[in-house]
Amino acid sequence: MRAFRRADGLFDIEGRVEDSKPVPFMAPLATVEKPAGEHIHDIWIRLVIDDEFLIHDVAASSDATPFGVCKEAPATLMKLKGERIGAGWNKIVRGHLKGAAGCTHMMELLGPIATAAYQALWPFIRSRPDAVDANGRPLKVNSCYAYASHTHVIKQMWPQHYTGPDKS
Repeated sequence: MRAFRRADGLFDIEGRVEDSKPVPFMAPLATVEKPAGEHIHDIWIRLVIDDEFLIHDVAASSDATPFGVCKEAPATLMKLKGERIGAGWNKIVRGHLKGAAGCTHMMELLGPIATAAYQALWPFIRSRPDAVDANGRPLKVNSCYAYASHTHVIKQMWPQHYTGPDKS
């Protein structure tokens, strides 16, 4: 995963997956065996996003694939243009790309790309107020282990939402 701030204020968030076998590999329907260490998959994706996580553009490539038809799959990612990385991201991705609608490897790569986007944009968005639910509780509470309502993180950041043992 890599991220770059562009001169136009947008961000490029990139992810790549490569795999090979330590032994020679014969892909299904192949007529030539791939030598040990040669890529079976070499796939990359770049999302162009703004600081609100809106996807402005998508670029992708399947440089090495077991089937020639796999090289057509990057075009399926254009369905993500106009979507926003955030709550429900994995559901959005599956809705557009699950099964025969897209490449499994590309679909799986989009999860870590979203994580990379949040990490990369943190310095640019950290001064924004925390998103809250209808009850005023920050959405981060109980969103992961560190933000569990019983942890010292919540006790220090949002004591009113702390549910740990010494709740005073």
